[in-house]
Amino acid sequence: MIKNPTLQDLIKINDYTWEIPKTFRSDMRVPARVFLNQPLLEGLFEDRSMGQLVNVATLPGIVKYAMAMPDIHEGYGFPIGGVAATAIDQGGVISPGGIGYDINCGVRLLRSNMLYDEIKPYLEKIASEIFRAIPSGVGRGGRLDFKIGELDKILQGGAQHMYELGYGNERDIAFCEEQGCMQGARADAISERAKKRGSDQLGTLGSGNHFLEVQKVDKIFDKEAAERYGLQENSVTIMIHCGSRGLGHQTCTDYVKRFIPKVASWGIELPDRELVCAPFTTPEAQDYFAAMQAAANYAWANRHMISHWVRNEWKLILGQSAELDLVYDVSHNMGKVETHEVNGKNTELVVHRKGATRAFSPGRTEMPALYQSVGQPVLIPGTMGTSSYILAGTQKSMDIAFGTSCHGAGRRMSRSQAKKTVRGSELREELSKQGIIIRSHSDPGLAEEAPTAYKDVEDVVDVVHNAGLAKKVARVVPLAVIKGD
Repeated sequence: MIKNPTLQDLIKINDYTWEIPKTFRSDMRVPARVFLNQPLLEGLFEDRSMGQLVNVATLPGIVKYAMAMPDIHEGYGFPIGGVAATAIDQGGVISPGGIGYDINCGVRLLRSNMLYDEIKPYLEKIASEIFRAIPSGVGRGGRLDFKIGELDKILQGGAQHMYELGYGNERDIAFCEEQGCMQGARADAISERAKKRGSDQLGTLGSGNHFLEVQKVDKIFDKEAAERYGLQENSVTIMIHCGSRGLGHQTCTDYVKRFIPKVASWGIELPDRELVCAPFTTPEAQDYFAAMQAAANYAWANRHMISHWVRNEWKLILGQSAELDLVYDVSHNMGKVETHEVNGKNTELVVHRKGATRAFSPGRTEMPALYQSVGQPVLIPGTMGTSSYILAGTQKSMDIAFGTSCHGAGRRMSRSQAKKTVRGSELREELSKQGIIIRSHSDPGLAEEAPTAYKDVEDVVDVVHNAGLAKKVARVVPLAVIKGD
């Protein structure tokens, strides 16, 4: 019987950090740490997420801690919000469940050169036309349909290839994580089934918690960073949250199935088969990593194309002088090879961020030069009807969490439970009374993503800021929400 933790097993490190020590279970290689405040602590053991985090601490080659961000909730293998780094020279592994099914699900922020009062009269039309232009929903295809040969070029080249085809602009590449393309991608590592699922889904939102939101900046916390990011009070932003669609999901499925029969031959014992993994230096792991990078490139190309279609509608409604510039595009559900200091030594690590986002500090060259004095933008969306936040990465985050923050508010209620608790039609009416325009195909889809189904984003961001995972720069509030369902 696998021993699972309870509230009594947590040791308080400080007001925002709690730990289950390595001694809790004999198979743990490192402690398990979670970043929380008191309100979030109260609901921590309502699902299996902390047990999953303890399981992550058993992975071969894991260093420092198995970590969870304040948006922690139950996932596949890893909890969502889970972070783990394995040392390549210590038999470190890569785990598809530690990266997630929606590979490179991410958040992109565009900023307008117009203020809220200027676009307010056009908001209903903007919402309707963007909803029409950007397909959303399970399995929905888009306006582009690529044959396999052309899709392979997208898997290799990501957003950069879409720019070469004439979509978007140079800033879209320069201000995107990895410049929108991971160079280790191999299209031949992606199955034909995955390619078929992705052939017509480029430029689409998908379903679940994916959304496109028109927002207003209502508060600035850090003036210098906000100026660097081009944000000011009452300016308008557009936030896009989506990933690699069916292609990424199928890729994860393919490699989980491929790894499972091999685990015993690699001498790996796991407390949960969902943690299935491969030593990073094996051919199987290298194939998965190349496939993951190709799926990540597809996701960047997807968000790149959504931005392109949004800009088209924006200009048609507001005029050709109405610009939408990319602030940043940051990923969650990613695995990266990064060098971090471990026990005083620079060590090459496979960093798993599952429902967690990179939050690199000032001075790091991985971000655009314009942002290097203030730190990488970190984007934390709330839920329908709640605020979202733009933050900046910190040195403390590099020291305590491999330069990582959370990716959202985090679920506190399953989708099925939310549909039993919330009526979508009532939620639509309630949001309308708040002045928030909603465009969604179905009321049940709205109910699944109701604000009450999520943790309080204010609590989550409070932890991120006070724990030093990232610092608050600006808050945005929703004006119009386009939902995938």
